[in-house]
Amino acid sequence: MTRSRRLATWLIGVAAVLAVVVFGGAWLYIHKIEGPAPAPLSLKSSTSPDTSQPATAGSTSTVTGSWRVGSGSVVGYRVNEVLAGQSAVAVGRSGDVTGGMTIRGATVTAASFTVQMDTIKSDESERNAQFDGRIMDTAAYPTGTLTLTSPIRLGALPADDVVRTYHATADLTLHGQTRKVTFTLQAERTGGGIEVAGSIPVLFADWGITNPSIPPFVTTQNHGKLEFLIKFSKV
Repeated sequence: MTRSRRLATWLIGVAAVLAVVVFGGAWLYIHKIEGPAPAPLSLKSSTSPDTSQPATAGSTSTVTGSWRVGSGSVVGYRVNEVLAGQSAVAVGRSGDVTGGMTIRGATVTAASFTVQMDTIKSDESERNAQFDGRIMDTAAYPTGTLTLTSPIRLGALPADDVVRTYHATADLTLHGQTRKVTFTLQAERTGGGIEVAGSIPVLFADWGITNPSIPPFVTTQNHGKLEFLIKFSKV
């Protein structure tokens, strides 16, 4: 075997070993060390709307008034990614959510929520650094906001712990850009409170957000989801 052929064979062998180390390490990290991503934010009482319940003895007076975001509320992101050939889901969340909503009769007339972007954290410090820096630039754009732009008609009020699905239209501000979004959400009354959960698709380019990919090691889709679980208490 000539010297050049031996060198080529050696280089191929080294490349194969590196591939096993990189891809095998990525598999081990994702499936054995990191573990599965947190489940999507949702209401616990039900996974589907219940339209069989009639209006209850609780009239609209039980929900009419001002409501504020309470403890236990969570906002975050969910993005599918590929790490060294292995599929994974990147999830970051924050409990630093403020805001409220106003209900008049059986209609949500106003609602607005704000999250401090630099408090959104995943389970990876490097991912957090990328999120705070080149992706979302949280120093320049410290907050994200969602503001309802059309009323939400609630209809007949269901019993406590019955989940209903509604449609919403709002302005979503991220990375200094505001875009109109329409989405579905689920809501339920829980004793003296109201809980609301859902997700909003976010196409990164629409908000001028840098794609999170770091080729060739990490690649992501060109979109993700903003997830939320908001727990309201009456003012």
